Amino acid sequence: MTTRITKTATANAATLDAGLMNRRALLKSGAGLLATVAAARSLLPGGAWAAPATPEVTGARLGYIALTDSAPLIVAKEKGLFEKYGMPDVSVEKQASWGATRDNMALGSQGGGIDGAHLLRPNVHLYSTGKVMQNNVPLPMYALLNLNENCQGISVSNAYKDLGVGLKTGGLREAFAQKKAAGTPATVAMTFPGGTHDLWIRYWLAANGIDPNKDVNLIVVPPPQMVANMKVGNMDAFCVGEPWNEQLVHQKIGFTATTTSEIWMRHPEKVLGMRADWVDAHPKAAVALMSAVMEAQMWCEKMENKDEMAKIVSSRQWYNVPVNDIVGRIKGDINYGNGREEKGTPYLMRFWGEKGETSYPWKSLDSWFITENKRWGVFGADLDAKALVDKTNRSDLWLEAAKGLGLDTAGFGDSRGTETFFDGKTFDPANPQAYLDSLSIKALA
Repeated sequence: MTTRITKTATANAATLDAGLMNRRALLKSGAGLLATVAAARSLLPGGAWAAPATPEVTGARLGYIALTDSAPLIVAKEKGLFEKYGMPDVSVEKQASWGATRDNMALGSQGGGIDGAHLLRPNVHLYSTGKVMQNNVPLPMYALLNLNENCQGISVSNAYKDLGVGLKTGGLREAFAQKKAAGTPATVAMTFPGGTHDLWIRYWLAANGIDPNKDVNLIVVPPPQMVANMKVGNMDAFCVGEPWNEQLVHQKIGFTATTTSEIWMRHPEKVLGMRADWVDAHPKAAVALMSAVMEAQMWCEKMENKDEMAKIVSSRQWYNVPVNDIVGRIKGDINYGNGREEKGTPYLMRFWGEKGETSYPWKSLDSWFITENKRWGVFGADLDAKALVDKTNRSDLWLEAAKGLGLDTAGFGDSRGTETFFDGKTFDPANPQAYLDSLSIKALA
């Protein structure tokens, strides 16, 4: 199950670091750094900014997958925000898959791996409990902040284009049933077992009467390989983040049935996840990292910065995809690829929100992910969800970073309140069992 680190991956990371040297030199020049700091300060209310405590270390190794929601890490690097907070030696390193991210996280930077990453939010729980780790050995992790909301997608092959597939699956249920009866079940892909994309596509299928454990063949495919695999007919549908749903449409290989925002508006997605031992040993550095990423989130949120953001992350050193595959959906402009096209929708990717509510790691949202993973048998029904959330969610550090940034944190607590889904189901974090009881399709352990 465990993907080993290869020499090629290490070489790629070294090449990436070499490619960044010129940018770092420019950023560290006096004029360049002053301009960057001035621009970053302007993001804050009234230009407020307080110099943070000196970090215990000047660097950390952070991983990312080529998905648009990793943008805050990349922008923090490109705009010199890590330098601003006393962390000039932070590296942001591309990972080949979520499996590779897991294995590099297990190694830690001292073993040639990484200290933290742009991470599927449930993976903090999956690592910390050992559920997806080699020999089930727990790797204690912290979720420091939520990187984004919304803007993932469920896409379907053009072979099903005439079946009226959307938020409701139309004729897809019958088509999949026919394939199963013929002995060739439909293949549906997600990016990591128990991760966000796994849970989104399971929710969508189950809400439409398709049992993801019995009616389809559910497989794992790394995000950057989704489009190529559908092109050669290896799958019938998939769930992944952007820019891959948009790229699929542009290449006329498939269409977006629904965005995940339509399933659950303003759902959480990725986090900045860090090894707990790294944070415990370097608490000031952790806050410095968070402060840099939070400023980057503010910048990414602004509509006037979307074009520049798309240009930055699309470059060869980061995602290596056309800008056009990125820019539309981060603005809420969605070409579904099936004749439906909408401009200025509320389904755009959010990075900050009005006052940081997107970035803040609400504990109640962790509770939903744990409950869903209980639903599908990843976690046992007797798992103490509150204890796991309290052990892994560092909202206290977010509040500390926010205070240093001069932000108003009134109203931030443990719960975002009751969540409502497209099929009318509701999740009250005070009563997860009632939510589980309301679901007709599930596979409790």
